[in-house]
Amino acid sequence: MKIRILISYFLLLAVAAHAQEDAMLASMKERFGLYTDRAVQEKMYVHVDRPLYLVGETIWFKAYILNGATHRLMDLSKVGYLEVLDSENNAVIQTKFGMVDGKGNGSVLVPPAIISGKYKLRCYTNWMKNFSAEHYFETPISIVNPFVRFDPDRASKEEVRYDVQFFPEGGRLVNGIESKVAFRAVGTDGKGIRFKGEILNAQNEIVKEFTPERNGIGYFKLKPDENAVYKAVITDSRGQRFEYPLPKAESQGYVMEVKDSTATTIQVTVMGSMGGDASIYMLAHTRQANPQFARKILTNNKAVFLLDKSKLAEGISHITIFNERLKPLCERLYFKRPQKSLVVDATLGKSFVTREKVAMDLSAGISQAAAGMSNLSVSIYLNDSIQAQPQQEINSYLWLTADLKGQVESPEYYFQNINPDTDRQLDNLMLTHGWRRLKWDNVFGGQLMNFENLPEYDGHFIIAKLLNKADGTPAMGREAYLAALEVPARLYVAQSDQNGKVMFEVRQFTGPKEITLQTNLAQDSTYRFEVANPFSKQFSSTSIPPFYFDKTLENQLLTRSINMQTVNAYLPRIYTEKKAVLTDSLPFFGVPDEKYFLDDFTRFPTMEEVLREYVKGVLVRKRQKEFHFRMIDKLVPNTYYTTDPLILLDGIPIFDADKIIEMDPLKVKKIELLSSRYFMGPMTYTGIVSFSTYRSDLGGLELDPKVMVMPYEGVQAQREFYEPRYDNNNTSSRIPDFRNLMHWAPNVVTGKDGKARVEFYTSDLPGHYQVVIQGITPEGVAGSKTLSFDVTKRNF
Repeated sequence: MKIRILISYFLLLAVAAHAQEDAMLASMKERFGLYTDRAVQEKMYVHVDRPLYLVGETIWFKAYILNGATHRLMDLSKVGYLEVLDSENNAVIQTKFGMVDGKGNGSVLVPPAIISGKYKLRCYTNWMKNFSAEHYFETPISIVNPFVRFDPDRASKEEVRYDVQFFPEGGRLVNGIESKVAFRAVGTDGKGIRFKGEILNAQNEIVKEFTPERNGIGYFKLKPDENAVYKAVITDSRGQRFEYPLPKAESQGYVMEVKDSTATTIQVTVMGSMGGDASIYMLAHTRQANPQFARKILTNNKAVFLLDKSKLAEGISHITIFNERLKPLCERLYFKRPQKSLVVDATLGKSFVTREKVAMDLSAGISQAAAGMSNLSVSIYLNDSIQAQPQQEINSYLWLTADLKGQVESPEYYFQNINPDTDRQLDNLMLTHGWRRLKWDNVFGGQLMNFENLPEYDGHFIIAKLLNKADGTPAMGREAYLAALEVPARLYVAQSDQNGKVMFEVRQFTGPKEITLQTNLAQDSTYRFEVANPFSKQFSSTSIPPFYFDKTLENQLLTRSINMQTVNAYLPRIYTEKKAVLTDSLPFFGVPDEKYFLDDFTRFPTMEEVLREYVKGVLVRKRQKEFHFRMIDKLVPNTYYTTDPLILLDGIPIFDADKIIEMDPLKVKKIELLSSRYFMGPMTYTGIVSFSTYRSDLGGLELDPKVMVMPYEGVQAQREFYEPRYDNNNTSSRIPDFRNLMHWAPNVVTGKDGKARVEFYTSDLPGHYQVVIQGITPEGVAGSKTLSFDVTKRNF
């Protein structure tokens, strides 16, 4: 009986332990799912028209915004932010642009005050500001200012130095356990170097020798001895020696090894030196999707997990090992090659003459699949002797660079000539660029993560803080109003939260404007606004490559500078902006109940007489020497409200009826009334009285000094790339055409047969031209194509 009782007791313990561990896995799945459902990842790629610009030239760009997990075009954010940063992360160019269905395009002029050098062009959305700046799109560009003297080779005067880093597989070295240690050595230009390396112990004895395999990247294996200290010595191609410390080995801890076990299975081996049979947990996911969870017990300080490759999505997967408290112990990246790619092709002649019409036939289709629709962007520019590093193409950026930390050298190489060597080199890249995209405390913490920056799904957010003028403390629960002088006028309202924050979602807010911000001045007069800068204040750790310009190209630079000035002087800049539709009502409150065009009536000398004589829906009252308006409720006959309605002048709230009464009625074009309660955001109004002047300029009325008036740049207006047409026997036109950028087409959509045609005219500049095509399908399959052609002088 005692034996049976003991057996039953141990069985119950085992069942209870198993149930508890299953509960832990269930908890991990639930919390990971809750986080990923909320923390939707956006991924951006921006195709810029050229890699090098002169001041005075225009940067044209096309942005693709994708779901980070599926790479499908994502219609979440409607506003994108583009910046050009210098080496100290100072913004020299900033703009906002609109996006629809995951695509957007725009342009910015390179200002003349910029000095020559390398710059970082980056792009992101308001939602992406909730996460690390490492997730923003970034690409280097070169800008040359020929009007200011500059040092063409500043980097050559700097002291020779290398950035050499070591990355133990899984993140740690542990005494007595052999680990793979990857390394990466780059120069000041961010490119890998060739060298010979040695690992020395404290007695300067050589423990290991190593050399890079490609781009300064490679690996060696090391089994640290107890209390040993190691250093690395490298000798570069010039014979110079440099010393670097190795990561310190821990006396206790865990290491991991990831390798392909079979063609369909990945083996994850975890080894530790902690002692005891501890439980460890594994989570593998691909860009927060396709998660796999497992639990193992360390037996003899070792546990082996087997991962089914078919359950991982294509691209970079994160494999993380946790202890029983869900604290990460080891992490590793694994790359599963994508099986599909967008094959883009273009057909055109090899040579043309100046001012000739060119027809380029495009085709795009997914490899090993039927043709279908694709969205492409096409850039054609003069590939003269002043050159810069071409931009990274979209496919390798989405699969590699966007999900890795730091600069990836020659990412296209890893998708060419696929063989065991490139597979091994790609795995080395995973080891040297691995990093935690997720902060696990946010995932497995006790509370759901709150996101400060909302996605701009319906328009741009203008955010401000409302403060007391006296002591600068936040003002809570106060009404705030934002309006701009425009036609049709729009009014935006908000209420300050406990931190004094007010947020206005402005729609169709295009171009530079002058906005007004105010509280309800009939009640509040002791507050001030601080408008927040909508551009991100966090920056990635990616460095900008050094700038180099060949001194022998001074004449070519002069020629391009003259061409740039000629283009700006002779070729028009075409903007295509949707004009406002002039309706008889303000859009935000719809069709008015009453509408009066004052020219249709007898003109009276005062506004009081106008309102009293023929504006039936408004009662004018005077109390304690102050005028007030009272609206008659259209829903309840013979009843009027006892509080002032919302009074608008050209869309700007006016809280003092005396100012309206003092206006010259000859400057007012119309009066509109909404004769019922109107709900707008958190506010309720007892009707609306709207006055509109002929010029939408307030008719000379001076706003209250407490109203904050400031310039604000909205989303940029759409600008159309201009190129002359030479199809009406005007090839002999005397207007010079010195376009360096021959053609820019940001929205080329292929038909269901995967084909499209692009037509353009060559300029007056002979030379060798580069064609760059980037694109993606609705299914998230990306591809690119680069080709070239020549242009020679026309014989007239």
